[in-house]
Amino acid sequence: MSSIVTKRFASGASKLLRTPLYDCHVELGGKMVDYAGFEMPVLYKGQTHVESHNWVRSKVGLFDVSHMLQHKFKGAQPRELLQKITPIDLAYLPINSSSLTVLLNKNGGVIDDCIITKHGENDYYMVTNAGCRTKDVKFIKEEAANFDVDHSTFEGTLLAIQGPEAAGLLQKFTNEDLSKITFGNTKYLKLSSIGADVHLARSGYTGEDGFELSIPSSTPQESQESQNFFRSLIEDYPDLVRPIGLAARDSLRLEAGMCLYGHELAEDITPIEATLTWLIPKSRRDEKNATFNGASKILSQIKDKTLCSKKRIGLLSKGPSPRDGNKLFSEDGKEIGHITSGSPSPTLGGNVAQAYADKLLKSGTKVFFESRGKKREAIVAKMPFVESKFYRG
Repeated sequence: MSSIVTKRFASGASKLLRTPLYDCHVELGGKMVDYAGFEMPVLYKGQTHVESHNWVRSKVGLFDVSHMLQHKFKGAQPRELLQKITPIDLAYLPINSSSLTVLLNKNGGVIDDCIITKHGENDYYMVTNAGCRTKDVKFIKEEAANFDVDHSTFEGTLLAIQGPEAAGLLQKFTNEDLSKITFGNTKYLKLSSIGADVHLARSGYTGEDGFELSIPSSTPQESQESQNFFRSLIEDYPDLVRPIGLAARDSLRLEAGMCLYGHELAEDITPIEATLTWLIPKSRRDEKNATFNGASKILSQIKDKTLCSKKRIGLLSKGPSPRDGNKLFSEDGKEIGHITSGSPSPTLGGNVAQAYADKLLKSGTKVFFESRGKKREAIVAKMPFVESKFYRG
C-alpha cells in the first residue's frame, strides 16, 4: 500500500515554474533562463561567470536549488522500498545523517542520483533532480505499490550556502553550534527571521564546505520569510556573500569531479561504469543483501571490470574547452569514447572535463578530443580536479 501527494510552485502566467526566491533573483539582476522547466538565474548583473566561481572558492555563494524535488518516506516499509530502488544500506546510516546514492532500474542503470537522509528507522527524506521529477515520481510510485509506505513530494525553498566562510556566516543566524554538525549530518534548527524549523544538511555540490537549507514555504508568509532571509544574507554582508547562478554551479561541480544527470549519469550507465563503485557498500555485495534493482549486473561488473563497456574518466587540457559530445580518441587515432561535460577551470587555469572511454585509463595517459574540426590534446587526470574541503570536524 502506498500513497503519493505532490505540491507544486505557482508560476503565474508563465509556462515555466518559479521558486519562492524568484522575485529576489529579478531584483538582483539575475539573467533568467529555462532550466528543467523552471525560470532560474544563470548569472547576476555585475558578475562574470569567473568572478562568481572564484567568489564561492574564497567567500560565500548562495544558490537557489529550490527546483530540486524533495521527498518524504514514512510508513511500515520505507527502508525496504529504498533498499530495493537504491544500493544504499540504511541499517548502517546513522539517524540524522545523509548519503549520496542512485535510483536504479532493473538493468542497473541510473534513473537519477539523489541524497537520502535518515531521520528515523521509518522516516526518510530524499532530494532528487529537477529535470527527472516526472520519471522519478512515476518510477517510485510503481515500485512503492509493492510496499507499505507513504511517499509524498513537496517543494519549498531549498537554499545552498557554499564556500570557506559559509559556517561563520550561518552561525550568525542560529544558536545551534554548527561546529558539531559535520559533513553528511543533518539537523532541524531555528534560524532568526524564520518561524518554522529549518532542515539543515552539511553538504553541497561545489566541493567547498557548506549547507543546504530546506525552508518551509507552503504559505505566503513562509515564502516571504524565506525571501527576507535570502535578502538579509546579501544585504547585511555584502563583502562576504553573493548570489550565484547556474553557470558557476556547473564549473564548480566539474572541478569537484561530481556527476551531472543527463551527462555523466543516464539509464544505460551503471554506477560501476560511472566509477561510483563506492556507492555499493560491502554489506550489500553478498547474495543475501543484494536485493536492489540490477544487483546481478552491478555485482558482476565489480568482480570483473572487463564487463564494463565504458568508464568515466577525468581530463585536463589547454586551449578550446572540451564540450559535451566531442569524440575522444587514443594516441594512435582510434575512437575510444566521448566527452560528457567540459569547462574552463577558473581555479586551475586550462580546462577540466569528464568523459566516457571504452576502458579506465591511467592518469597521465595522453588522449585527443575532436573540437571545431581539429583533434586537441588532453591528459587523463584523477578527480576531483580541485581538492574537496568538506568539514569533517
